[in-house]
Amino acid sequence: MATRDSVDHFLQTCEDVILKVQEQYEEGSLQGHYHDVEYHEAMQELENLYNKWLQIYNSANPQQREQLHRKRLQIQDMQNKMILLNHDR
Repeated sequence: MATRDSVDHFLQTCEDVILKVQEQYEEGSLQGHYHDVEYHEAMQELENLYNKWLQIYNSANPQQREQLHRKRLQIQDMQNKMILLNHDR
């Protein structure tokens, strides 16, 4: 069973990573290819975050799962935006 503190800490980590990734997304959409490494690192961070999400979700109670589900939607939305930006042209 996931503790409340571990879920809260994870949700805060998600917020921090999502904000960082949004900055990379905005830079990528403005500057194109100039920050390829940072852009791909941000995408990798989202993938790592999603993998951690799976671990926590499997041990969460129903209330925590609802919170985690909403966070997963945000993570996947950001992943989709970054992929669709076609930064690798």
